[in-house]
Amino acid sequence: MDGGDWTRRRFAKTAALGATLPTVVGACSGGEPEPVDEARSGSATTFERVEWDGYPSSLVIDALASPGPFNVRDRMGRPLTPEMIDNARRSGITAVNVTVSGSGETEQAFQATVRALGYFDREVAEHPDVLMKVRSVSDLRVAKDGGRLGLIMGFQDTVMLGSDLSRLDLFKTFGVRIIQLTYNLRNRVGDGCLQPENGGLTAFGREVVSHMNDLGILVDLGHVGVQTTADAIGASRTPVAITHSGCRAVYDHPRSKRDEELRAMADRGGVIGIYMMPFLNAEGPAQPEHLYRHVEHALQVCGEDHVGIGSDLSITPTVADQAYLDELRAFADERQRLGIGAPREHEVLFIPDLNHPERMGMIADGLLARGHSESVVEKVIGGNWARLFEEVWT
Repeated sequence: MDGGDWTRRRFAKTAALGATLPTVVGACSGGEPEPVDEARSGSATTFERVEWDGYPSSLVIDALASPGPFNVRDRMGRPLTPEMIDNARRSGITAVNVTVSGSGETEQAFQATVRALGYFDREVAEHPDVLMKVRSVSDLRVAKDGGRLGLIMGFQDTVMLGSDLSRLDLFKTFGVRIIQLTYNLRNRVGDGCLQPENGGLTAFGREVVSHMNDLGILVDLGHVGVQTTADAIGASRTPVAITHSGCRAVYDHPRSKRDEELRAMADRGGVIGIYMMPFLNAEGPAQPEHLYRHVEHALQVCGEDHVGIGSDLSITPTVADQAYLDELRAFADERQRLGIGAPREHEVLFIPDLNHPERMGMIADGLLARGHSESVVEKVIGGNWARLFEEVWT
C-alpha cells in the first residue's frame, strides 16, 4: 500500500492471503515434495502487529526482488498481472534490485540480457504510475515521494560480457547499476560459491572490477566463492555489496558468507542483504526468528551501517498449491542437472510467516519488537543500501 496509508493500528492477516501453504521437505536430492502439517509450515499463523510509524518516511530497499515471477522457470517476459502491480503498489517498498541478466553461453546470455532489459522498460512504460527505473539516488527519492516501486537493473553473472569490457559501458547506458561477478560456478571473472576449487579473482576479473569502479557500477558478491569474494573486496576501490546471502556462523550453507568476508566487506564500507531462502536454518521451513538471527549476527559482526535485506523473492506472495510444488520440483531438478543448484533448493523458497507484500514492514516491526532502535531498523530496511548507492553510483 502507499506510504500515506501506513498508520498505527493492529490487524491480522493470513500468511498467504488466506491460501494454504503446504511446505516441501527433504534434501535437494530427496524424493517427491511432501506437504507438512500447518503447524509446522506456519500456514495457519496469523499476522498480528503494530505498524511502525517511521515506515512511511523511510527509504525501503530490497536488494534482490522483483514485482513479477521469481525463482521459477521462464520467468522473464511474462506481462505483470494486475495482482502483481497491486502488490508492488501496496508493498511500501521504495526500490528493488531486479535481475535482468541472461544465462547460457556468452552471446546467448548477451541477447537474453538485452531482451530482459527491454522487458522491464516496457513494463515501466505500461505502468508509469506504479513503476519507475532507478538510475541514481535522486531517483530513489522520486520513487518514494510518488509512491512508486523503483526498479534497479542488476546482473547475477558476468558471462554476457565475454571478454569485452566495453559491454560494461553499454549496460551502464542501459541503466544497469549492480553486477554480481559470478553465479554459483566458474566464469571468466572468478569462481562461484559452488565451485569446489574455490579459485580467486582472475586477471580479467580484476579488470572487470576496476572498470565497474570507474563506471560507478556496484560490485555484488552474493553468489561469489570464498576466495573470489576476498579478492574482489581487496581489489575494489569502492565499497562492495553482498546483495542476498546469510551468515555461515548461524547456519553453514555454501550460499552464505563467513565472518571473515563479512568483516572485510564492512571494513571497506559495504553492505550485506540477508535473504529469505530455506538456507537460514537446518531443517523445516524458515521462520522469521531465523531471519532475525542472521540479521542480528550480521549486525554484531559488521556493525549497524552494513546490514540490509535482499529477500531473493517476488513481492507477490507465493501460493504453495500443488501446481507450485510441481513447478518447484521441475525448477530445482533443472538447476541440479545444470550443476548450479545449491543444497535445499527443493524446499519452498520463502518464509511462510513473511509471505506477504508488506513483508518489509513486518520485518521492521519484528526487529523493533526484539529491542532494536528505530534508527537501526531504518538502516536495515533500506537506509544502508541508499548510503552505499550514494557512495558508489556517484
